[in-house]
Amino acid sequence: MLTTIISAVVLLGVLIFVHELGHFLLAKRFKVGVTVFSLGFGPALFSFTRGETNYRLSAIPLGGYVRMVGEDPSEELAPELLPRSFNHKSPGQRLAIVAAGPLFNVLFAIVLYYFIAVSAGVPQLGTVVGDVMPATPAAAAGLQKDDVIVAIDGQPVRVWPEMVEKVQGSQGQPLLLLVERGGKQLEFTLTPALDDAKNQFGEEVKVYRVGIQASPKGVYTRQVSLLEGVSVALQKTWEAGSLIFMSVVKLISGSIALDNMGGPIKIAQIAGEAAQYGLAALAALAALLSVNLAILNLLPIPALDGGHLLFFTVEALTRRKPSLRFRERAQQVGVILLLLLMALVFYNDIASLVRGG
Repeated sequence: MLTTIISAVVLLGVLIFVHELGHFLLAKRFKVGVTVFSLGFGPALFSFTRGETNYRLSAIPLGGYVRMVGEDPSEELAPELLPRSFNHKSPGQRLAIVAAGPLFNVLFAIVLYYFIAVSAGVPQLGTVVGDVMPATPAAAAGLQKDDVIVAIDGQPVRVWPEMVEKVQGSQGQPLLLLVERGGKQLEFTLTPALDDAKNQFGEEVKVYRVGIQASPKGVYTRQVSLLEGVSVALQKTWEAGSLIFMSVVKLISGSIALDNMGGPIKIAQIAGEAAQYGLAALAALAALLSVNLAILNLLPIPALDGGHLLFFTVEALTRRKPSLRFRERAQQVGVILLLLLMALVFYNDIASLVRGG
């Protein structure tokens, strides 16, 4: 339990720090005054002031903020502060400051994925057959446990996902499998059958299958060079971003039930489990959550970075700021939406605990 709590606090703290650091550094770059840099909300547990900025560790570890001079449009400023006011910077500079938070989270994920790849390697699932399901094309063709699938229709397959892609893309046409068994190579012809399945979003889909499962004997680690690590990190970050983006789209469209959403309690549980598998697993979780934080912050909700980016983009195109009254009302609506979202994820977390999930 203690490991779970510590892992979650450290994990979320690092991600929040990286996000707010992006805002902070770009604000400094454009000579905007920063009065507060806070990890967490609410009363400060620990703080110190350096220069004009008060750095805080606050009581509620569910976010953070950077408070800039002139960030509140209704705030009256002394004339000497206007050149260092956030709202007196150009729309492009304000857009860059706000976008820096999500951007830093994406860059942080790339760095994490890179160091995982070059230090721990890339886990691969080979084409060793585990269980063969009865009354399936594989069983009818004579495939056996511990067979190694070498090629499909004359094309080599090295990892399990390559084989799955070829089977699911067969459209039910017969496939010729080259299989290694006991030092000998054998050929089997089988026809994939259409079957019910669930995709990674939990949706019911129809896929072509042959009726085999992967064997843990096929798991191995592929070492990558320093240069190849860059490509692996970019690919992993892209895959994580695509998965999270599609999840958000499906949640909004109703394709995925809202009870699939999790909050801090769920994150704490997963962080505790990841910590038990070592630093690489925890770093991989941090990378995934960092991309998740970036994408969620880019949603066009006024209280989030995405809402501000939308306003600044409109201002840059129309060359006029939205009225103060409109911005205040939009901010209030955004806060209400965020509170409802937080209530939902906390409810889901608690319901999951009650169900024993």
